[in-house]
Amino acid sequence: MCISRLIVSLTAAIISFLPLAEAAHAALLISVDKSAQRMTVKVDGNRQYEWPVSTGAGGYETPSGTFRPFRMEIDHFSKEWDNAPMPYSIFFTQNGDAIHGTYEQRSLGRAVSHGCVRLSRKNAATLWDLVKRERMANTTVVLTGRTPNAREPATVRSR
Repeated sequence: MCISRLIVSLTAAIISFLPLAEAAHAALLISVDKSAQRMTVKVDGNRQYEWPVSTGAGGYETPSGTFRPFRMEIDHFSKEWDNAPMPYSIFFTQNGDAIHGTYEQRSLGRAVSHGCVRLSRKNAATLWDLVKRERMANTTVVLTGRTPNAREPATVRSR
């Protein structure tokens, strides 16, 4: 009888701490201002990072709105864009829009992508690790603004 009471007590204690373990994950907000070509990352309302980005060029607009990431791939290659590397991808639309690293860091700060949000590989790795730690369910991606001086992307769409 004592053992069964002990098991019930321990089970109740463990169950009562489960919500606390979940609450340990912070609210993660990734804000992209397409007008400024900047990303701001906040954890529980506190600014952690601000980085230059490249969003969609003319004809390849990055969507505006509020999104929740649903898939992460550390080493993704685009089937739509000639197997273009997309390291540290965080997908936020079903159309394939993602935040990811780029090897073309000279273009950061200008709208030159095919709709994704590009970051330096180093910053993309930092963000990927942060989203993984805080969980996608606790992460919100907000994209605002208009694309300034958009120019056509340097690469051509594959057939």
